Parts: sequence; structure tokens; C-alpha cells
Amino acid sequence: MTTKTINFLLAGVGGQGVLMASNIVASAGMLAGYDVKKSEIHGMSQRGGNVSSHVRWGKIVHSPIIPDASADFLLAFEAMEALRYLPMLRPDSVVLMDRHQIVPVTVTTGDAVYPEYAAIEETLRQISPHVQWVDGVEMAEAMGNARVANIIMLGLLSTYLDVPESVWKQAIARRVPQRFVELNYRAWETGRKLRK
Repeated sequence: MTTKTINFLLAGVGGQGVLMASNIVASAGMLAGYDVKKSEIHGMSQRGGNVSSHVRWGKIVHSPIIPDASADFLLAFEAMEALRYLPMLRPDSVVLMDRHQIVPVTVTTGDAVYPEYAAIEETLRQISPHVQWVDGVEMAEAMGNARVANIIMLGLLSTYLDVPESVWKQAIARRVPQRFVELNYRAWETGRKLRK
């Protein structure tokens, strides 16, 4: 177990399972023996607004809020949401982003333009070289349930951490309905194979 505090920032849009994913990350940290703090911001989540959650693991964690320029990991479940949290990134942050787009009203009304993937990636790589796209929703749909895209992302995240697979699976089993546990295990294992 590292003595350094590990900061996870999860971001997306209402309905993408951001809070479920952050609960699993928090549970995995506790099961691994860390002190864990968690905070979440719902915004207008039930109307497709942005949702974010801070999860912090450490020997002793005093605050649930990640300081600016201190996120070790950013999981963005929607492509453009990653840009919203640029000030939270540090030069060696790991940024994992789903290519899935949920186009905001400002874009559909013509008041704004959704940035190209290349522009999003270029902006993020100006801060950190550790940026990876994931076709999470597409892969989840191929598994029969688009709602496990968040768990695919957690599988990929888990490859960066020194936490046993059994701990992650226990955390998943504690947080998802029993009838969906096996599907979520498969999604998590799918994500573990995506590390580049």
C-alpha cells in the first residue's frame, strides 16, 4: 500500500453511472485498507447535466475534495466532460475518456460547437501524455447493456493500481444488484484488457 494519497476524479453526464462508479472506487479503496473520502456534485444530473465525483485514498485523508492540479486519475464517461476538469490535472495524470458523445443543448441550438476528438486529445496532452480513449459505450452495447460502460472504464483504471482483482470484484458485488454482478464482472474484465 502506498503512503501517498491517490486522487480519482470521475466525470460525466447524468445517467452514465458516474456515482455508481465512484462508489465502487471508494469501496475498493476501503477493502484495500485505505482511508477513503468521497464527494460528489450532481448538477442537473436528472436533466442530462454534468455529474462529478472526487474519491481519495490514503493512509489518512482529511478532505474529500481534490485540490486543483492534483488529480492522479480522470475518468471521463463523456468525451467533452474531460475538458471541464483541465484545472484539476497534474502533469502526470492518467486521463481515460469514453468516446461517447452526449451533445449539450448549447450545441444543438447552434450556440456552441462540439469539439473534434483530436482537439480534445491535443488539449489534454498539453498537460499530460497519459491520455487514452475508450469505446466504452460501444463495447457495453455489444455485451448487451450500455449501462456497464462505466464498469469497463473501472476495469481499465484498475490496471494502474496495486489492488488485487478480488478486491475490485468484491467492491462491484457490494454495489450492483445481484442479478447484474456477473455482467459487471465481464465488463470489468473487458476493461482490464484495454491498457495501452
